Amino acid sequence: MGLLIFFLVAVKIDKIVDVRFVEYAPVVDGVIEEVWQIADSAYNFSQVTPYEKEQPNEKTVVYALQDKENLYIAFRCYADSLKPICRLSGNEDDIKIAIDPFGSKTTAYFFVVNASKRFDDGWILDDGRRLDDSWEGIWYHAVKLYDDRYEVEVKIPFKSIRYKEGLNEWGINFARHIACNNETDSWTEISQIEHNMVSKFGKLKGVEPYASGYYFEIYPEGFVRYDNYGEEKGKFNPNGSLNFKWDFTSQMTINATLNPDFAQIESDPFQLNLGRYPTYLDERRPFFLEGKDIFHLSDFGRHVGFFEPLNIFYSRKIGKSADGEMVPILGGLKFTNKSEDWSIGALGAYTDDLTYMEGDTLEVTEPERIFGGIRVKRKILDNSDIGMMLSGNWVNKDTFNYAVGLDGVYRSGFNQFIMQGAFSNSSNKEGWATNCGFFGLIGDFLTIASIEVVQDSFDVSDIGYVPWAGRRKIILSTGPFKTYQKGIFSNLFYGGGFIGIREPEEKEWSKLGYLIYDPNFRNDWGLNFEVRAGPYYEADTNYFYRSISLFVYGNGNNYRLSFGGYFGYSYNYNQEYLAYQASKRFRGSYTLTPRIRVSLSSNIWFEWNPSNKLIAITPNITPRINFRINPDMSLDIFNEFVMESPGTNFRKTELSSNRVGFLFSWRFAPKSWLYIALHDHREQDDYGDFKLESQIAAIKAKYLIYF
Repeated sequence: MGLLIFFLVAVKIDKIVDVRFVEYAPVVDGVIEEVWQIADSAYNFSQVTPYEKEQPNEKTVVYALQDKENLYIAFRCYADSLKPICRLSGNEDDIKIAIDPFGSKTTAYFFVVNASKRFDDGWILDDGRRLDDSWEGIWYHAVKLYDDRYEVEVKIPFKSIRYKEGLNEWGINFARHIACNNETDSWTEISQIEHNMVSKFGKLKGVEPYASGYYFEIYPEGFVRYDNYGEEKGKFNPNGSLNFKWDFTSQMTINATLNPDFAQIESDPFQLNLGRYPTYLDERRPFFLEGKDIFHLSDFGRHVGFFEPLNIFYSRKIGKSADGEMVPILGGLKFTNKSEDWSIGALGAYTDDLTYMEGDTLEVTEPERIFGGIRVKRKILDNSDIGMMLSGNWVNKDTFNYAVGLDGVYRSGFNQFIMQGAFSNSSNKEGWATNCGFFGLIGDFLTIASIEVVQDSFDVSDIGYVPWAGRRKIILSTGPFKTYQKGIFSNLFYGGGFIGIREPEEKEWSKLGYLIYDPNFRNDWGLNFEVRAGPYYEADTNYFYRSISLFVYGNGNNYRLSFGGYFGYSYNYNQEYLAYQASKRFRGSYTLTPRIRVSLSSNIWFEWNPSNKLIAITPNITPRINFRINPDMSLDIFNEFVMESPGTNFRKTELSSNRVGFLFSWRFAPKSWLYIALHDHREQDDYGDFKLESQIAAIKAKYLIYF
């Protein structure tokens, strides 16, 4: 008997909840009524933060049911001592559901419902290492608050998600956030360093979708724009577009768009780039956002600082900005397939020509282009992957650019190892590149390593983002990672490492050593401190590189903060000389009322000359106000100021650019939106006059028709 008890304690027992079938479905109103009494339940949650694997301060019970067409989940969140915070504008109590309906152990849907009835959804990718909130599903929820608890009901139609046919055991996890003490509780036991690993989910047994047919979604869009560019006379531009999505099986989806409105009312924030390589810009356009996880080679998700993947497909190249004007996209088509073992995607887009002025005299024509991408990924060894990707664009037989990439990812618990290789051909100029990296624990030591080799002739400039052709790079870093059950520290990493870089067109290797100190505190504050130094070779210059950086972040009930800065001696590609440079960053937001949140983001760049004289200060300050009218309606107002100061002579500081933006958004039906936007951009010209660059007003309606 004693041996049996020891065995049961020593062996980890999987978390399992059975889904029971009901003929008469529960009403989704936030009240856990009598029909839920037949449901199996999930309980025995454990803390993730602030005290890892400790008992929660409040009890949580989750129930699961299904009928022929829907999966139902209900949460009963007890609140005997920690009363739920209901706040539309900021940090509040919420519940989370994560479902792996493919049995993939790497990919899952997530659904979030807040106490205020706000909600969110998306994908968990790469076994919990990345989140993608671009997916917007059709599902239903309700919340009811009581004196000693709150209850949440969720209905997820089987037709609104993809799943492996015949699989009746899905991966699942439940979580709850308690805002007043910043506590996160999870049904399956996970550590702070692991986050939400899909491979460690519990099991939802007995799932049996009976729904026949899949959603066909049509999105007609109508929009009216008023465009005023500088001295040109303003004009109204009414237009329309059509988008559709068809889940023609439980695993396959087709998306298409015709004459899409991809104009960005709020353009990319200002960045002063003092480095050698162009700034990477995030994708914002809906057609390219949904399913974007498929169309890239593997990376390390949130740990991207040390590893730069071979991005042979970069969707911002499609319909790119040409001297401030957007290249028109006439149409696009995308196919994706997700199953237990395979992820497959194919994408095509066609852009029109565009003639624009570069400067005052040079007329340039951007030709018509056809873009394409194909991605195939296969699961191996439980939750690892191998894959292939092809991307390209074509103008004519003499002007084209394509690339082929291969990658493999080996995952073992928290540890992950990636290998990548790619071949490119840009109008008959051929080249290759390879990259590999490791992130994981070796004993108690968190270890980071990567090796990168990019041939000089490797070129994906028209389809991807690998601007460092000719670079070789080696990184190795290690140090103890510790988790504390008590005290001010939640976890702590400190260590050192080595970076070797041979920049393009250089014969010598740069060699940097660095030290890292990275604590996370129990109160959800933390910092990252790093020092780097060593001999460096770039731009036909050799010098002793040195830099120091410190960034601090903190989260509370009513605020979120991050601030810090960098100071270093390196080559300034903006001024084209060797000198000191620095940057300071601040991001902060504060909840004024349950509906109003104010925020401020600021970057300040400092530039010295070789004589160590401060010659330029460039601040970028953007205050913002967000007013949440209700869970589906919000108003956002911002003003971006970009200033220039000649050194410390602050009396001569000038406003060089100003952008004002206004956006009203209303989700009036599932996946249906009304937008009203205003945008005004003004810049100082060469004569010191502050003139209008662009002025845009737009009304846009997007309505979902589905059956």
